[in-house]
Amino acid sequence: MKKPILLLGSGELGKELVIALKRLGETVIACDHYKNAPAMQVADGYEVFDMLDGVALDEVVAKHTPKLIVPEVESIRTEHFYHYEAQGYMVVPSAKAANFTMNRKLIRDLAAKELGLRTTPYRYATDATAFAAAVAEVGLPCVVKPLMSSSGKGQSVIREESEVERAWQYALEGSRGDLQEVIVEGFVDFESEITLLTVTQQEGPTLFCAPIGHRQARGDYQESWQPAIIPDTHLQEAQEMAEKVTAALGGAGIWGIEFFLTKEGVYFSELSPRPHDTGMVTLARTQNLSEFELHARAILGYPIPQITQEKLGVSTVLLATESAATLPVFEGIKEALANPHTDVRLFGKPTTRPYRRMGVVLVNDALDKDINALRKKGEKIAKGISIQ
Repeated sequence: MKKPILLLGSGELGKELVIALKRLGETVIACDHYKNAPAMQVADGYEVFDMLDGVALDEVVAKHTPKLIVPEVESIRTEHFYHYEAQGYMVVPSAKAANFTMNRKLIRDLAAKELGLRTTPYRYATDATAFAAAVAEVGLPCVVKPLMSSSGKGQSVIREESEVERAWQYALEGSRGDLQEVIVEGFVDFESEITLLTVTQQEGPTLFCAPIGHRQARGDYQESWQPAIIPDTHLQEAQEMAEKVTAALGGAGIWGIEFFLTKEGVYFSELSPRPHDTGMVTLARTQNLSEFELHARAILGYPIPQITQEKLGVSTVLLATESAATLPVFEGIKEALANPHTDVRLFGKPTTRPYRRMGVVLVNDALDKDINALRKKGEKIAKGISIQ
């Protein structure tokens, strides 16, 4: 029997990756802390356990002896990855990359102190007193994030001193895992922000997708579009930074690297060593290969001759508004799909909560069309879909 790929995390990004891997003939075991997660619905098998439990994680790896260990979320006991590599397992993209990028402290120090990339001023805090001191040092306004979180959970902007205590509590509430530490970042007066999907290969050059623009609310992406129109000098600077940081971390796969674009130049923000949520716009057939197909090829060692931009594309998020323990019902799908060049992807999450991403509307058009008009189209279609 073919050795399986062990997917650690089974959300909507993992679901699309499983589909891409299955199309290449792979066997996938999807793991998460709850049953019937999106990727489990399309995988060959599944495991339900707390991935922050190191003993349970070791047992699942030993049980399946996978050909690849592929992290898809932050809440994993990533320090065990070094041990797995020593045993001969291949961790995607590497144990160092997975461990560093699951923790904002490690990746920020690597980028700023070791590689000399331009970043915002920042401080760390592990208690309320140190947090207040960090805010005072960085100055207002500033951005607060848990060192380990995803989808904007626990992130906030402090503009007044009266908001300090609430920001500290909110960061702790949104922190994933057992790491109770936050980062306080200086606020950047940026003109725009992008995600630069970067592909490193086992054999072959580092490749870049066209930059992706995105709009956020509550620290989580609501809309993304590709390509984002930015100055060539900014794009070149971002690509150079991306190549430096991915080379330092090592391994093959797709990386979602976020940058702020300012009048002074490009600032490195964050990095994920896997498909990025804003990169779901590539499902709108904007490229010859989606970010999930690129990741699948790269981690399997298959060649990627080139990445070509085929169309304009927009992804607009569908959010739940209420909490419910039953399967949601979507209304307005038929009307949405009556629009040309439109697709809808529902993630299959079994429960809802306020602001939980439940799907995306995808629209595309020819490269010579207006991206802002396409964004308005995507927003209008998404507003016509309700989640009951």
